[in-house]
Amino acid sequence: MEILVIPSVNEARADDLVNKTVIVIDVLRATSTMLTALTHGCAAIYPVETVLQAKHLHQSGWLLGGERACRKIPGFDLGNSPLEYTDARIAGQTIVMTTTNGTRAIQKAHKASAILAGSLLNGKACAAEAAALNKDIVILCSGTQDVFALEDGVCAGLIVEELARMAGSSGIECDICDFGLSMQYAYKQVQSDLTQALLHCSNGRRLSKLGFREDVIYCSQANTISLVPVVREGKLLATSLSRLS
Repeated sequence: MEILVIPSVNEARADDLVNKTVIVIDVLRATSTMLTALTHGCAAIYPVETVLQAKHLHQSGWLLGGERACRKIPGFDLGNSPLEYTDARIAGQTIVMTTTNGTRAIQKAHKASAILAGSLLNGKACAAEAAALNKDIVILCSGTQDVFALEDGVCAGLIVEELARMAGSSGIECDICDFGLSMQYAYKQVQSDLTQALLHCSNGRRLSKLGFREDVIYCSQANTISLVPVVREGKLLATSLSRLS
């Protein structure tokens, strides 16, 4: 099993993703928020790249969610704080979502064999789902404005650690790229206090200054959710690809 970790969305080449299982990561905050919404009963999430695409896709009765520059988009129902996606109005809803980085990364992976949404919250479950699909794996860190973001790398390291552990216990050879190994070592260095690591990284500091410190703390929790969102027919669903096939 080959594992490739890509530092940011602009570094992803289509050839690297074709016929692979791609895990898209945007810890602060898109994939953490999508996971939270689906965990709280959201029926489906359509991730789109632009605000205009979101408005065109939106239908009566659906919700619009997303952000630009970390703030809720004017006229939208919800922003990109995972804590907004936990109340009763989420249950059974379809949400169209656009964010600066995360939804763009999901769109970039459209030629993959399978697309999963990963975060620290579901890192272990995400690794298990990806391994079960029995394909080479690409972990695509969304980054921030085309620049690597530490929190995404740490999450990639958690997933690599879990994949390597599972491969070792099964006697499967695991070929991890150098950047993936670096992130695995980085995760091991900070795993005892992920909250402080995220609060001190660039995006964590920025979100805290904007009033979203609780979001950073929430998103820093490791392996608290067993659900793995998967893309099917353009939307994220709260079920595994094996059950959908």
